[in-house]
Amino acid sequence: MAHALPNKSRLLIIEDEEPIRVGLEDLFVFHGYAVESAAEGPDGLTKALSGQFDLILLDIMLPGLDGFAICDRVRAIDRTQPIIMLTARTADEDIIQGLRLGADDYVAKPFSVTELVLRVQAVLRRSSGAAAETGMQPLHLGDLTLDLPNLSGQRGAEEIPFTRREAEILGYLAAQHDRAVSREELLHRVWGYARDCGIETRTVDIHIAKLRRKIEPDPAHPQWLQTVRGLGYRLRLTP
Repeated sequence: MAHALPNKSRLLIIEDEEPIRVGLEDLFVFHGYAVESAAEGPDGLTKALSGQFDLILLDIMLPGLDGFAICDRVRAIDRTQPIIMLTARTADEDIIQGLRLGADDYVAKPFSVTELVLRVQAVLRRSSGAAAETGMQPLHLGDLTLDLPNLSGQRGAEEIPFTRREAEILGYLAAQHDRAVSREELLHRVWGYARDCGIETRTVDIHIAKLRRKIEPDPAHPQWLQTVRGLGYRLRLTP
């Protein structure tokens, strides 16, 4: 089902449960979005790889190809495509897996439609302004050089790719001159959520853990991306 509205943010909904899929289509059309959907994994992947959508709402449990595989395939060719995963699974490992594969955020079923709309608006708002905010000089963390505007890092001969969300986190923390930044501030300034919005999510912590595996020589004992107990996270720019 497609609703090709000009000059509107375009959403792709990949969801196999028809009542949920149709309900989401109606919800986002009502809010002024152009909406297209897919009920099966292979069809969803084809549409997701077309590069025609401003944001993808991606269910995990899909016939033919699950949401994890779709997210992984999309991220292999496009590290900037906004993706929010929808899941009926509440186990931490499933949420962590989706975010590790590059999803920007997740929403667990059953969800509040108001919260879902707020999350979509926040991700789209942030992604539309991200390009201007990532323009900065390369960062040097020991033997690692970070080229955040190009979503890449270099350690010796090893190239390390970053998603746009990861680059935004590092860029924002680097701009704070070693001060600690709270989860709430990161959700506001990086994810684009309104302050005191009441949204509960582990996405910040999971993204931080993922970044440590990429930039730290020993992620279990972080040298650069540190936790400041009771305050949040900081990025040390000097040893």
